[in-house]
This record gives sequence, structure tokens and C-alpha cells, in this order.
Amino acid sequence: MRCALRWVGPAPAATPDHKAGHADDESGRDDTGGTCPACTRDPPSFDRTLALVDYSPPVDRLLQNLKFRGQLPLATALGTLLARAAATLPAVNAMAAARTGSALPLLLPVPLSRERLAERGFNQAHEIARPLARILRLKIAMGVCVRSRHTDAQATLTMDERRVNMRGAFAVLQRQALIGKTVFVVDDVMTTGHTLESLASCLKRHGAAHVFNFVIARTPAR
Repeated sequence: MRCALRWVGPAPAATPDHKAGHADDESGRDDTGGTCPACTRDPPSFDRTLALVDYSPPVDRLLQNLKFRGQLPLATALGTLLARAAATLPAVNAMAAARTGSALPLLLPVPLSRERLAERGFNQAHEIARPLARILRLKIAMGVCVRSRHTDAQATLTMDERRVNMRGAFAVLQRQALIGKTVFVVDDVMTTGHTLESLASCLKRHGAAHVFNFVIARTPAR
């Protein structure tokens, strides 16, 4: 099992629940030459994560303006940077270049609940995924997986509460679309990793072969 942050990331630092392992340099080699102890003890369900930057100024304010103030052009700008970083990775580029149906990865923005979508008016992960779809020439998977219940905002919870909050939060509606597939999951921020872990676990239980996360920012360890 490879560390969860195995491709490209910001300054080496584990996320608070140690699920994020350590960052890589741009060559794709990890810093230690092996799997970090945290990922060895408790491997995450997702395979690898691409984080563009740390969740720190000025990106934290940009993402807040996107998420809570509806400044959607920020999603296009940040998503384009993320897509360009993803396109430099040979493994991602090769998978995205496979134009046959069985080999073509699914691009899946982290779903919002109906309540959250109605409150916000948009899904920031979906907006970030649009440039990835264009640059990597992939289609955004619609209706494959949904948020099965409304959950409390993760930012308001403790680490243990976040883990409980995300249990059973996702449901697969189109299992046949997942069997044997590689899924590129898109989100704005990776904090503790519980949301991404819950989603990856759900996808793999329903047949996904690999789950890779693409996020704009990750919260560094404090």
C-alpha cells in the first residue's frame, strides 16, 4: 500500500489524522523511499492524493470565497492549476489518454447533500472538476454516487466527531459504472481525510479498482 500523498504535494507534512502520509517531490518519488508508518499501520481506502498547495494564506481565503461567497471564477482558476499539475504526472496522463470505455477513468466530484446544495446553490467540487474534465478530456460522472444523508459541516467538529459524521454518508447508484474502474475524486480541501476516506471506501466496496484524490489544498499538521 502506497502512502496516501504519493504524487505531488506542498511542504512535507501529514494531515491531522495521519492518513495523508507524506508529500512527494515532483518526480513522484516519496521522501523516505517507502511507506510512511501511519499508512502502514492504517492504510486508507484511497490509493494516492494530489494536493496542489497547503491550506494556508492566500489560498485558504480564496477557497472560502469560492465556497461561502459563491465566487465561481475562482473554481475555474484553481481547477485549471490542479488539472495542469495532474497532467504532468505520467500515470494520470496515461490513464486519461486511454480512450476506450473500460480504461477511461471516472471523474467524480465529492457529492453534496441535497440540503447543502440547496443552501449553497452549487457544488464547489463540481466547479473545480470542470477544468479537469476539459484538460484531461474526461467526462464528469453524474449520478454514479450521491450523498445519502445530510451531515454536519466537518469544520465544526472534532476529529472523532468527523469520523462518525462521515460513516455511511455516501451511496452508489450505478454500481456497474464502477466495476474495475479508476476513479479520480475531486474536492476543494483535504483536512483530516475522513470525507475522502468514506467516499473511497464506498466506491471500492462497489467495485472501483483504484481511487485517486485531486484536491486544491490540504491542511498541514499542527
